[in-house]
Amino acid sequence: MPPIQMTSRRKFITSTAAALTAPLPLIADHHKKKKLYDISIAEWSLHKSLFGKKMTNLDFPVVSKKEFGINAVEYVNQFFKDKANDKKYLNELKKICDSEGVKSLLIMCDGEGKLGDPDKDKRAGAVNNHKRWVEAAKHLGCHSIRVNASSSGSYEDQQKLAADGLGSLSEFAATHGLNVIVENHGGLSSNGAWLSGVMKIVNKKNCGTLPDFGNFRIGGGKTYDRYKGVKELMPFAKAVSAKSHDFDEKGNEIHTDYHKMMKIVIDAGYHGYVGVEYEGGKMSEFDGIKATKKLLETVRTKLSS
Repeated sequence: MPPIQMTSRRKFITSTAAALTAPLPLIADHHKKKKLYDISIAEWSLHKSLFGKKMTNLDFPVVSKKEFGINAVEYVNQFFKDKANDKKYLNELKKICDSEGVKSLLIMCDGEGKLGDPDKDKRAGAVNNHKRWVEAAKHLGCHSIRVNASSSGSYEDQQKLAADGLGSLSEFAATHGLNVIVENHGGLSSNGAWLSGVMKIVNKKNCGTLPDFGNFRIGGGKTYDRYKGVKELMPFAKAVSAKSHDFDEKGNEIHTDYHKMMKIVIDAGYHGYVGVEYEGGKMSEFDGIKATKKLLETVRTKLSS
């Protein structure tokens, strides 16, 4: 084998040294460019259109993508209440989502009984009623079902009863790889300390919360501090609901300081989807959804900088 020429050796040494000293990809910069959170949409934002028969649940993913540029959806079970076990319908809905490039995140479940009912049989019945929605959510590719923690009795009794029902349902959901998440939705569930206490009693990885910015009416004309409530619920959050009603001329929601609220969300280490849930009456549903999305985008940009 002929000896390596000096010029070739110098080229080899020079090129090797250059490769070793070349700057590595800036991993930190890559993370900086990642969005703080993504934006989804709760189907309840369009409840007037749905109840008014202007659209159906099957239209929801299409409208979300084409009208609002949102590619992640959160269903409400009452808009396809009789379809939980209808595989043909669920396959059609899934096909529509796939064709539009829309991700199904969760199903919000109402009207299926009290998971914290003092009556043991009724509580068990409520758990069983929710199981079909766990299966439907799994079929659609969701990560969770959203439930309510309704109960009655003393503060402590309601915590124990709600935890019992949630625990049983969470055990079933775990076999399907799904989460059971509770929204602050009136009564004691809108008391952040109470609901976070329930989470601690349940103590299951797949049982969490869905903090809603606006649902903090605890009854008797009283309200719970929304910022305190969200802060208490965020350690258990697997989804977040950006409730909105009215906006000022600068595009800010007048009931909730979104910058302050989203900072609480981010500071808790949450970087998942934040769902637009417009409930106002002064703007149309479409305009309200767009205003909420724009505000979330504006706040995200400010928090990112």
